[in-house]
Amino acid sequence: MNTSRKEIQLSDHFNYPTLLRFTIPSILMMVISSCYSIVDGLFISNFAGSDAFAAVNLIMPVAMLISCFGFMAGMGGSALVSKTFGEKQERKAREYFSLIVYLVLLFSVVVGVSVYILIPAIAGLMGAKGAIYDNCIVYGHILIAALPAFMLQILFQNFLVVAERPKMGMVIALSSGVTNIALDALFVAKLGWGVGGAAAATVMGQMIGGVVPFAYFLLRKNKLLWFTRTRFEWNAIRQVITNGFAGFISNASASVLGIVFNLRLMALIGSDGVVAYGVVMYVNYITTGIFNGYSTGIAPVFSYNLGADNQAEIKSAFRKSLVVIAGFSVFLVAAGLLFARELAAIFVSYDKNLMVLTTEAIRLYGLSFLLCGFNIFAIAYFAALSKGLVSSTLSLVRTLVFQLLSVIALPIAIGSNGIWLSAVVAESLTLAVTILLLFQKSPAME
Repeated sequence: MNTSRKEIQLSDHFNYPTLLRFTIPSILMMVISSCYSIVDGLFISNFAGSDAFAAVNLIMPVAMLISCFGFMAGMGGSALVSKTFGEKQERKAREYFSLIVYLVLLFSVVVGVSVYILIPAIAGLMGAKGAIYDNCIVYGHILIAALPAFMLQILFQNFLVVAERPKMGMVIALSSGVTNIALDALFVAKLGWGVGGAAAATVMGQMIGGVVPFAYFLLRKNKLLWFTRTRFEWNAIRQVITNGFAGFISNASASVLGIVFNLRLMALIGSDGVVAYGVVMYVNYITTGIFNGYSTGIAPVFSYNLGADNQAEIKSAFRKSLVVIAGFSVFLVAAGLLFARELAAIFVSYDKNLMVLTTEAIRLYGLSFLLCGFNIFAIAYFAALSKGLVSSTLSLVRTLVFQLLSVIALPIAIGSNGIWLSAVVAESLTLAVTILLLFQKSPAME
């Protein structure tokens, strides 16, 4: 079948060219979305100072913790809807899609109001004081006020792939990113609005990412998905939660881990450690964005073929995916080692000591990029095959067990560099569990 002249469909056979064509828009979409916080950090660090930069790094894990429900709904919901399409129940698939979006929207409004009120208390619990405390409140209040748009943006990143419109998702993400960058330059660099301006720029980008696809599905312009009347079905919600719980755990644990990292760095190194960690996380956002984007893009293919009972295509896509991820992994580790100093200079060139600390941190932490892609893919792969318990277990041991223990134990064992190497140890241990689970639970290994 010649897929080069038409839109690629979930029912197609995927060779390497079609696999990349289908997933690259999702990869770019995830990477561009990751640029929100990176661009904010770039402008804040260079135009508002290290206190403002530290404040953003302290409050960002809290905002991401709340958004984890969007990741859960996106991963679990796309698996359910894709599988239902594979079973040729198109009307039911649209009802599931509509129910998921409506519930996420309601949840984001209710939770957003509650967290908005608690932002000052949360900033205090994070150890913020003085100017850092004030900046945390400003940045947090503005971000949380736009939580519904952010949640919808996360959700639609998955469903635009299910709707066979990954390129549209990429264009929307690109538009959101360009808007964010342009407004950061205006609000922060030119007008000097500091963290408030950076937060406002981020929110405007999220509005594009959430509202535009909402209108697209509302106007029924897609041949597969649109909003329709639905009713609450607990069985469907249970499947979404079960299959998407790994996404919730991954992102919630990452937020918790970020909080623990910041607390440990404040104790071991001080605020400079928090700033260096912020830069490391920006590099990590790009890397994991590539792996998450690929996993998000290919997941509906596995779900569709599960519903269609096409085991041969599942095995083929799985094996090709391992090759693609291996290629990305080697490239990203090499780039991290070669360009660590240049990456650090983008954010902290104004401080020689910070440059040295941040460069070393990027090089040490970046070694984990050789392994993390396989673990991220495996989590999404099991969720796509409706093996939510396996996916959630793997996600749990990767983050709340191995990474958390490594962050706490390694600095005690080998000193401050241990905190940067904790990701390498955690990903290595997780990969061992991943391989074991793949041989035990994956149909592609049969």
